Amino acid sequence: MVIVDDSELVRAGLSALLGSSDQIDLRAEGYSVASGVAAVAKHDPDVVLLDIRLPDGTGFDACRQICRAHGRTKVLILTSVEDEEMVDNAIRAGAHGYLLKEVNGAALIQAIVEVHAGKSILDPAITARVLSLVRSNIPSTRDLIDSLSRQEGRILALIADGMTNKEVAAEMGLAEKTVKNYLGTVFEKLHVSRRAQAAALYAQSRPRDRR
Repeated sequence: MVIVDDSELVRAGLSALLGSSDQIDLRAEGYSVASGVAAVAKHDPDVVLLDIRLPDGTGFDACRQICRAHGRTKVLILTSVEDEEMVDNAIRAGAHGYLLKEVNGAALIQAIVEVHAGKSILDPAITARVLSLVRSNIPSTRDLIDSLSRQEGRILALIADGMTNKEVAAEMGLAEKTVKNYLGTVFEKLHVSRRAQAAALYAQSRPRDRR
């Protein structure tokens, strides 16, 4: 993986933490949009740990460039910024997760592993903010969830529980491509574009669901 953060001290701390884990292969560091994008191009990592505030742009700029040029690389935002608009910007830029720097080391390593496996990660401290943002953009969450077919609803529930497309396919006895097609329809019906957004909507409606 690659770390991109403008603070030398933060990079050193993350490097020491992640370098001690046998689950993570830390290949390079960057301190700016340009150096981060260059490091990804050179090392082709599975995951990039990316800060928002960078000297020559934002992490969102870097995220868009990375996702556009390296489709298989997953981006996990790690920042001190706790703001719902920033979360939305991260998701729109293509990020697979958003964590605050207050996260402990074990949780960060687990989040990296899960993002690498295809899951979407949102820091618990900002989940409520994301739900609020979703509510402000979509008038009736309950009606949207109810508009899903039984099969679509079941797939969404499994995705919200953290399963990857492959795991959902195995659970439901479907082809992975079929699950992907179902998710495309789910995203369209819910007016979202990312797994994290769909999962947030489902989490909002779950108290009244009976699975």
